[in-house]
Amino acid sequence: MTKRKYQHLLELIVNSEAKQMGDFHSTAKLAAELLCQQLLVTHVGVAIISCENNTILPVANYGHISPAEFLRPAPDLCPKYIAELRTKRLIDAFDTRNDSRLCELSSNYFTPNGVRSTLDIAIRINGHLEGVLFLERMAFSHWSDSEIQIASQVADQLALTLATRDAYDKEEKLTLLLNAAEHSDQVTMLINLKTEVVEYVNQAHEIITGKPKSSVIGSSLQELSFVSQHPDETRVALTQVKLGSVVKGENKIVKQDGSQSWIRYSVKQFITDRGNCFALLNAEDCSEEHKHKVELEKLAWRCRLTDLYNRTYFTKELEKVRKGYLLLIDLRGFKRFNDTYGHESGDLLLIEIARRLRHFGKVNHTELLARVGSDEFAIILPEMNLEDLEYTTSRLYRQITLPVSIGREQIEPKPALAIVEIAGIEAKFLPLACADIALQYAKKKQGDAIQVFNNSLLNTFKANAEIERDLQTALRGREFELYYQPLKDLQKRAYIGAEALIRWHHPKKGVLYPGAFIDIAEQTGHINAIGAWVLEAACKQLNLWQHHNINLSMHVNVAARQFFSGNLYDQVWALITRYRLKPGSLILEITETELMEDIKYATNLCKELTELGVGLAIDDFGTGYSSMRYLKQFPISKLKIDRSFISDLSVSHESQEIVSAIIAMASALNISLTAEGVETKEQELFLADHHCHQAQGFLYSPALRESEFSQFLEKDSFLNSC
Repeated sequence: MTKRKYQHLLELIVNSEAKQMGDFHSTAKLAAELLCQQLLVTHVGVAIISCENNTILPVANYGHISPAEFLRPAPDLCPKYIAELRTKRLIDAFDTRNDSRLCELSSNYFTPNGVRSTLDIAIRINGHLEGVLFLERMAFSHWSDSEIQIASQVADQLALTLATRDAYDKEEKLTLLLNAAEHSDQVTMLINLKTEVVEYVNQAHEIITGKPKSSVIGSSLQELSFVSQHPDETRVALTQVKLGSVVKGENKIVKQDGSQSWIRYSVKQFITDRGNCFALLNAEDCSEEHKHKVELEKLAWRCRLTDLYNRTYFTKELEKVRKGYLLLIDLRGFKRFNDTYGHESGDLLLIEIARRLRHFGKVNHTELLARVGSDEFAIILPEMNLEDLEYTTSRLYRQITLPVSIGREQIEPKPALAIVEIAGIEAKFLPLACADIALQYAKKKQGDAIQVFNNSLLNTFKANAEIERDLQTALRGREFELYYQPLKDLQKRAYIGAEALIRWHHPKKGVLYPGAFIDIAEQTGHINAIGAWVLEAACKQLNLWQHHNINLSMHVNVAARQFFSGNLYDQVWALITRYRLKPGSLILEITETELMEDIKYATNLCKELTELGVGLAIDDFGTGYSSMRYLKQFPISKLKIDRSFISDLSVSHESQEIVSAIIAMASALNISLTAEGVETKEQELFLADHHCHQAQGFLYSPALRESEFSQFLEKDSFLNSC
């Protein structure tokens, strides 16, 4: 139960007609009922104690114990219990059977009635024990500070009611009331509405505000800290109170020592018998509630790891932004980094990136920074010209790419950055969605992976969305087929292998080549299913060739996502076992750029695949960032020279030098070499003269369907035999 709800309970008692009239019995019954219901206890009782007469008189009873059973023993039968109430005021017992303070009541009250836990609070007037309020539970239960506090406050109110009822003269009544108020945890203040002077305030005021009551009583209302710190609100509240309204609210105040706290208050007017108008102010410190509320909001709106805003908050705020720029940042290869180095290292990397972004935000006067995904961050930048935007985003990119020290490792983050002009996007598209589109293009870029969103990207995205939808049914509809392009041994002048190349027989667009859909499959996650199908179809065909004594190797392209999926080894092992493939006959091709994304993981996987008897080839060699050190590290059996170096081989001296260097390097490393894209006899002659091992390209044959490929091999075999 919250303090606010407890306060409402207390207000029901304080503002009840019975309380105002000094009807102790009715007030006690109301208090017992409210406490029993709100604190979820089994039984609540109120009794008047008279040690002089050795009596305990039941006044109120609410709960599951009947009035005849709830009567407690007379004071002379439990002197230790009575002394405890006198001196300590309250007894909060978890186990009534084993609490020394209650040993006199255990056998003749608690045990027969099945009471396991009790909270007994003395009702005292001027320190004199007048009665007891007790809350009982049939189960063992610890009494919380909040329960003790509200029960104590109710006991105070019962004491006030009892004092009002007793036949004391007016001066003694006033003394009793003032004493009870002084012991209250709530601030009680009386303000003369005519003079606006504070006539009375209790000790709780000093505890809560830090300002002594002696400096408050007799002073003007305007001198109060709350009033001086919230003048406009006070003026409105005072007007409403004078009109007879009850004013409630919460506000933050600065104490005498400079610390801050939150105050919850209630102010209402009352008129004395002489017709004088006063305002009664009740207030309590609710700072803990506000602190808890702030913590809850932080949990709701902030990322716990980085302390940046989370996606929920950022999206809500982004809806309000009409101009400026949205920046979306992705850490490429973060999942593999997490898997390789562990989540703890991954968290440290994210924390450091968040720190850099906060620094960037401070410099560029923006607070809208968020972690919107596991490895994605977003920033809102204000409007600026294109030159400043380019400079700002380039500087941010450089800051993020700076090395991060994690343990003994120096990690170089690989960010991709998308930029969206918020005012320039179509109404039906969300800024974050547009940023996601631009981010996919940024990830493909060599060098600085920065991409500005534009209409061209949007149109391409719409077209790709159609392809993506169709991909979902392509596998089920058997719309894919493998074609095979032969590989020729330049020394033996014979065909020794084939590269499996996928074709999509689209029901509307006709035959589609990989360039039309593979990238989309990579982005959407369909590539794993497609790659698994290609690998199995190629192994099945290789098994048929081997069954017919066709001695060819099968080259299969493996996408980066498939290579790093974590289950490629199991797939290959299962296929080799199922189709009983000869060692070295299956060769997997992956680009060197993809291998470099996670060298540690790639090295381990390559070694494991090699142990299965699978050959490994680096595709498109020369276009990436490989070095001799890494080539020696990977158990590579083949390099494939990218077609861009072969296409102008007969006319470009530079290409000739590059190809010659690659051939020499492969020879030194004892690695087989295949040239891709061979189309002319001149290209073939150059490659053969420089001892390149194999070639493939249109000079020999384009990729063929399986039946056409078999005919091609038969024709070549016939010509060679002639």
